Amino acid sequence: MAGFNASNKSPFRTATLWLIWGWLLIFALLPNILVIAVSFLSRDSSAFISLPVSIDSYVRMIDPLYFDVFVHSLWMAGITTVLCLLLGYPFAWIVSKAKARWQPLLMMMLILPFWTNSLVRTYALKLLFANNGLINKALLAVGMIDAPIDILYTQGAVIAGLTYLLFPFMVLPLYAVFTDLRNDMLLASQDLGATKTQTFWHVILPLTTPGIISGVLLVLLPAMGMFYVADILGGSRNLLVGNIIKNQFLDARDWPFGAAASVLLTLAMAVLLLAYRASSRRIGKTDFNEVA
Repeated sequence: MAGFNASNKSPFRTATLWLIWGWLLIFALLPNILVIAVSFLSRDSSAFISLPVSIDSYVRMIDPLYFDVFVHSLWMAGITTVLCLLLGYPFAWIVSKAKARWQPLLMMMLILPFWTNSLVRTYALKLLFANNGLINKALLAVGMIDAPIDILYTQGAVIAGLTYLLFPFMVLPLYAVFTDLRNDMLLASQDLGATKTQTFWHVILPLTTPGIISGVLLVLLPAMGMFYVADILGGSRNLLVGNIIKNQFLDARDWPFGAAASVLLTLAMAVLLLAYRASSRRIGKTDFNEVA
């Protein structure tokens, strides 16, 4: 009977593995290879790309016009990541310390907004931030301001929108590492005379570093690519790298330059993945598949 069951499982397991590897090859590896290849080609007004092979697209990255956008985009994405971390770290800690019966409900409330398309939620923020929006109306009603303040089409509006959309991506990996945090280590630290601050800096923070890096990985790079948030909330003065990529592919029809910008984001993700791997090894964690 055992041999019969094993023989039945083998074809299914083989078919599943082929399906997974085929999916990854066709929809993950192959598109990335094509993007890298296109980034080294030349622009063509009729065929989009053409020979000869060139690195001009990468050289254009240092052009002040585009370099400033990259720096500004990184600045806004960095602030978004810091805000998500400052808000998400204590939030994940509180949820992980709540009673077991309440934790699923709290996490459900966190992911409930995902049931609505992020584009719809971004337009909802526009209604809040507008000069005649709910925020200004509320401030005028209580007498805190005499005239509507400009919130929409500012850098702050873009950062607020990115923080709102990406906050759950910071909380989820932090919640995972907090639930794996052993209480006996915290008790041992206290027994050895460490204060709460010392316990946090020397025990809790190092052990939760993989979750922090995972959260940064899931927030920083998407924040640089969510072009529709900048389009809706920031206007033309607060562009992200995603806006450059979109404009190069759809408007300027400069596919090599758009592909080169995409490759840079991919390389940044690789660097963060290496940092996550290094931090996981430092605390003796070997299951690197938990990054997502």
